[in-house]
Amino acid sequence: MRALLCAREPRLLREHPEPLERPGEALVQLRLAGICHTDLELSRGYLGFTGVLGHEFVGEVLRASDPGLVGRRVVADINAGCGRCAACAAGDAHHCPARTVLGIVGRDGAMADRFTIPEACLVPVPDSVSDDAAVFAEPLAAALHVLDDVPAGDDPVVVLGDGKLGQLVARAVIGSGRAAVVVGHHAAKLSLARAAGARGVLEADLGTELDESPIVVEATGRAAGIALALRLARPRGTVVLKTTVAGATTVDLSPAVINELRVVGSRCGDLARAIELLAAGHADPTALIEARYTLDDAPAAFRRAAEPGTLKVLIERTR
Repeated sequence: MRALLCAREPRLLREHPEPLERPGEALVQLRLAGICHTDLELSRGYLGFTGVLGHEFVGEVLRASDPGLVGRRVVADINAGCGRCAACAAGDAHHCPARTVLGIVGRDGAMADRFTIPEACLVPVPDSVSDDAAVFAEPLAAALHVLDDVPAGDDPVVVLGDGKLGQLVARAVIGSGRAAVVVGHHAAKLSLARAAGARGVLEADLGTELDESPIVVEATGRAAGIALALRLARPRGTVVLKTTVAGATTVDLSPAVINELRVVGSRCGDLARAIELLAAGHADPTALIEARYTLDDAPAAFRRAAEPGTLKVLIERTR
């Protein structure tokens, strides 16, 4: 079968071995996959991953011990816990020390004709949600998780970054009924944010109007974004960090101490919650789709996704 392997220049193998399900796992056939910033960082050496890429997907279950899953369109929580440790016992497989993570840590990903994933991770996709929308479920879940990390209330949320993740965070915030302000570098992308209901501000025009913001979400994909987030947050405000960068970063953390900031790391979220938001029509991420490629052309898809300013690039299985 075909599979895209992680490398500085991801390469497509046409005779990759078929995956074998372990007990409790389903065999899933890819329908559509998305390329995200983490995939690009993995190809640059992040976490030392060398397997099949891909963790944003919608697929069809070919085999499963649960007959109700066979033939269903699904997305999945990408974190597979061991099921035995204290974290798993507490229902927190996202922080299981022995977890595998689809296409990221210890488990081949979804950019292949077929792949395996624990049945417990699967979330069925209702007929009302298109493949184009469902493929955003994993990053939308991560965006929604921001809401778990900030104080309740109606304070506006400042989102740094007008790229894929920043756009999704803004849509998640707006879908929850709160106001969002997106700060970015690209007028066209800020127009997309405004069309979704956010306020858009060019970083070059950023004066002091957003200083002392109660909640700042850093989703720039750049280490420099962290410093800006710390500057904008008001004393005892909350800064949520979403960016992952391959390699060490240097950031002056003194503002976090001086202003007694609450700095929170935020990673994956609840896939069922994301599907519910999509099914209810409270968020539409499909305007972020910029290009489509077939699995046969997956290396070219990665080159396109790596171009500065590119939004969502999708890979279709097709055959």
